[in-house]
Amino acid sequence: MKKGMAMLLSLILVMGFMGSIQVEAAAKVTLKTYKNCTEVNKVYPGGIARASTVKNKGGATKYKPFINQKLYDLNKKSDRDKDLIACER
Repeated sequence: MKKGMAMLLSLILVMGFMGSIQVEAAAKVTLKTYKNCTEVNKVYPGGIARASTVKNKGGATKYKPFINQKLYDLNKKSDRDKDLIACER
């Protein structure tokens, strides 16, 4: 019983720590509207995806897109094929 409680407490602590890392990473994103895909690709080489579940209509890409819904929404004018990934390469 003590061993199970210790493992459970350890798991909770690790998960809490991992969640704080993800929040810090998300906080460093600068929400900005870019003029064109050249500017987007300087900062995000794979483009900007709205969600992690979206699939690229154009097939294989060279880079993995950065996933951020708010950033995508600001730059969705650059999503020419309307696959929810702006400026993918």
